[in-house]
Amino acid sequence: MLKAKTLIRRVVTGRNMKASHHTSTTKGEKESVTSRNKDLSISKEKVDCVVIGAGVVGLAIAQQLSVNHGRDVLVVEAASTFGTGTSSRNSEVVHAGIYYPTNSLKARFCVSGRKMLYDYCKEREIPYKKIGKLIVATRSSEIPKLNVLMDQGLQNGVDGLKMMEGNEAKRMEPELQCVKAILSSASGIVDTHSLMLSLLGEAESHGTTFSFNTTVTGGHLEGNHIHLHISGTKDLENCDGRSSLHPDLMLIPRLVVNAAGLSAPLLAKRFSGINCGAIPGSYYARGSYFTLTNIKAPPFKRLIYPIPEDGGLGVHVTLDLNGQVKFGPDVEWIDGIDDISSFLNKFNYSVCADRANQFYSEIWKYYPDLKDGSLEPSYAGIRPKLSGPGHGSVDFVIQGEEIHGIPGLVNLFGIESPGITSSMAIAEHVAARFL
Repeated sequence: MLKAKTLIRRVVTGRNMKASHHTSTTKGEKESVTSRNKDLSISKEKVDCVVIGAGVVGLAIAQQLSVNHGRDVLVVEAASTFGTGTSSRNSEVVHAGIYYPTNSLKARFCVSGRKMLYDYCKEREIPYKKIGKLIVATRSSEIPKLNVLMDQGLQNGVDGLKMMEGNEAKRMEPELQCVKAILSSASGIVDTHSLMLSLLGEAESHGTTFSFNTTVTGGHLEGNHIHLHISGTKDLENCDGRSSLHPDLMLIPRLVVNAAGLSAPLLAKRFSGINCGAIPGSYYARGSYFTLTNIKAPPFKRLIYPIPEDGGLGVHVTLDLNGQVKFGPDVEWIDGIDDISSFLNKFNYSVCADRANQFYSEIWKYYPDLKDGSLEPSYAGIRPKLSGPGHGSVDFVIQGEEIHGIPGLVNLFGIESPGITSSMAIAEHVAARFL
């Protein structure tokens, strides 16, 4: 890995050398290949495990591989630090596992991952609170849907669920308006930044190397080995999108985990020789959040969730560990962007202030005393969806060679909510199945 570190450092700092400027090196340090245009010599280096993406799932996988399995891990991240995408643009909720079809990956990983996450946070003093959640029916027509959610949660093995009448829920949360509710006592909130920082630190202390400002732009097979194409992020930022993109370095890993989040399907399609029919389509749903202002005390002590909507769980009440109240996210389907922009996370994360009008109408259903003018735009996140509007939710997709045909490659697609809650269970699954 030492040689890989040195070569990647050259990529990141722009000191990689063109063919005409190569100096002599020791035997075995560097192997050169010539590009199609015969004008670029590309260094190649064998490594053990490469994780693409330093979001919470990528970090959990790196920690699992290095700490629990003693593998030599390299994490490649296009951004300048960890967790800049979906992992830092969410509700920070620890989900119980209620919403997902029985035996789906989402259900299994959420239930087991929640327990793992709470244990991990408790042992390492990472801030979290098991504050509970109320899922509410605000009119009688929603009660059958609430009953379905209750049955689903029980089938999934979620503990601490209780169905209650509206007046009982109102005694718990006086500002709440509903006719019936499910109490999920296992739901909570977590400081995702502290969680990711802990995972990174543990992985690093067990030998994991993190290469930020470094982007995987594709790959190809030579013989039975995948070759990852590596470029410095700054080179991509200067790319006009029309000229041919030449990698600065090729890595040859025994195992590579594509945990690139929003760009994971686009990246997978750039692996030459892959079965493209196995790669699902990409859809994107932006979710905006608004902060509650001009209040003396938070109106709720628990998370408040309406009945789920198409593409999301509805505009809900989220409390952070400092007691600040946020509402969101909503669902706004947006178009995709080109591959390079996706790798660089150049999605539009702006929050339109006018969306507050829709928020008020949704929130008033369960919080009728919300005052006009009390919502301020906060931030937005984007869900990496595998199905579009009106097509229902799709499970996590975790693929190995038997599905896509590339030896040593593991693809993670559609890791949206409950991705944070499931992160450690996903990591355990990847290690158990693909090592």
